[in-house]
Amino acid sequence: MLTGSKTERLMAIMTAGAGIALLAFVALTAATPLSPEPVSTVVRGQMSDLPKPQYTAEGRMLRPTPSYRQWTFVGTPLTPNELNLPAAPFPEFHNVYVHPDDFRHYSETGEWPNGTYFVKELVSIGAKRASSGNGYFQGEFIGLEVSVKDADRFPDVPGNWAYFSFGHEYPLADSAGPQRVSDCNVCHAANADDDWVFTQFYPVLRAAIAPAGQ
Repeated sequence: MLTGSKTERLMAIMTAGAGIALLAFVALTAATPLSPEPVSTVVRGQMSDLPKPQYTAEGRMLRPTPSYRQWTFVGTPLTPNELNLPAAPFPEFHNVYVHPDDFRHYSETGEWPNGTYFVKELVSIGAKRASSGNGYFQGEFIGLEVSVKDADRFPDVPGNWAYFSFGHEYPLADSAGPQRVSDCNVCHAANADDDWVFTQFYPVLRAAIAPAGQ
């Protein structure tokens, strides 16, 4: 059985030991910073996890994976039959995406770089009435088209822009060759505002190069 004096000495030793341990812990944490929270693997100026076009040995483009839905969303034009009687040539929604690397370059320079990669995903008109009112609402995915600016691969095509269609109904084709110049390129050359791109219909693109404050 401990006497009063022994108990007091023991308590003093324990208190001193606890103080030393606390000081050691504080010193250790000050010298060793906490691990940072996980950050995105995307490095500024790079989007290495979002692929560029892939081609077969014969020069056919492979159908892109749906990773393009992670790209910069440009907009969704719609030309419904009701406004284009008796029928519109393209009556579906067109969800347009551009590769983030190319959008960044365009935002910084006002020019579309060599290698620019657009994807247009076609979506049917679904319902025409919602709780918000009457209108046009998206239905199902029905097609996929791509445009690429590539002076190395398409040096003789006007503007070096090539256009590919993987079909307007599912199942889509696994690969596609470039469209004839008369099918797409001529229309873009004659009507697009900016380097074969219809920037006049996409406020996201216009805002990207607008002067600060506008």
